Amino acid sequence: MLVGTDDPQRLAVGAPEMRALDTEALELPGVVFLQALFEIESGAMCEMLPPALHPTLPPVAGIVAYDVPESPWGAFRIAQLRVQCRSGLRPRALLVAAVVDVPEVGAALAQRFGFRVAAGEVRLERAYDETRIEVATGGADALAGSLRGPMRIGESDTQFVSCMHPAQTPRGYRLVQVDTRHTVHRVERARFEVEAFDGAAWGEARIQPTLGLPGVVGLADLTLDPIRFLCRPDVMAFEGSESVDP
Repeated sequence: MLVGTDDPQRLAVGAPEMRALDTEALELPGVVFLQALFEIESGAMCEMLPPALHPTLPPVAGIVAYDVPESPWGAFRIAQLRVQCRSGLRPRALLVAAVVDVPEVGAALAQRFGFRVAAGEVRLERAYDETRIEVATGGADALAGSLRGPMRIGESDTQFVSCMHPAQTPRGYRLVQVDTRHTVHRVERARFEVEAFDGAAWGEARIQPTLGLPGVVGLADLTLDPIRFLCRPDVMAFEGSESVDP
């Protein structure tokens, strides 16, 4: 069984601080969402994951982006870079970094859900023939890509996986499992074409896209659920998973 070989403490550097684990659910109605995957160079697939997580074969990373019209902080856009993986037997994704266009939102998401987030520009433009995404942060163009000629699929035909967020918590440094529920109203699928990508701008230069995979774009009501599970990063999930409930 392949397991991550990264030093768990590397991801602790700059990890957000969650002062409490009893955060309430965050409801985001009417969100335009994009989920796009791409294969990446395999050389560093184990080196980018802590021992708690297992790499996929082939190694895959993904972009998840939201155009949120309504939230407690008003409208915002956010894009996330994730490495697909498993926690025990369950499919998961490890958050590398997120970029948000409203700093207040970034601070709230970091404190409540452990998002490692930076301020920047996120463009997510959805049309009948093409959806485009562009992300910039720290003076660098982090991503440009598109889904062209999308075809409509069933609202229940898309899989969404929970994401593991490295964060400092009241229990110490942990991987925080963030569960996002999608009530999908419309969804379309097309191959994701990576036009430009800068892994260093996301904080992980070892991520190098090699092949675009099918992605989805659509409209959904999202709910970020209260935190239920944590995981120690230094041991496999069978040993290191922890329930937040007392």
